[in-house]
Amino acid sequence: MEWKVRAIRGATTVSENTVEAIQEAVTELLDELESRNDLDPENIISVTFSVTRDIDVIFPAAIARSRPGWDNVALLDVQQMHVEGSLPRCIRFLIHVNLPVLQDRIYHPYLRLAQNLRPDRSLSLS
Repeated sequence: MEWKVRAIRGATTVSENTVEAIQEAVTELLDELESRNDLDPENIISVTFSVTRDIDVIFPAAIARSRPGWDNVALLDVQQMHVEGSLPRCIRFLIHVNLPVLQDRIYHPYLRLAQNLRPDRSLSLS
């Protein structure tokens, strides 16, 4: 299989707007991303994190940057557009990575209450 740039989406939620809750959720999300996709951070091109407007105590990128191998990854934090009735306290990411797998074999982690956003994308790989 030829290596190609692939996009991976994912999301999670936090129970409260605290540094501890956000660190726990982002760490869980990135652990799931790496383990389920057998992902080496060396192959990550860039990551954009978006957060809903009710999350404002720490940047998810700061949490990611502290992970082994993530210190040279291009990271960006943005605020998610607010839509009335949307899922609160939600952290999303869009990652561009070089991978030797087909797009339909990539696991997109949607955890906690974010599972409801894209249940079709968070199914286990068979």
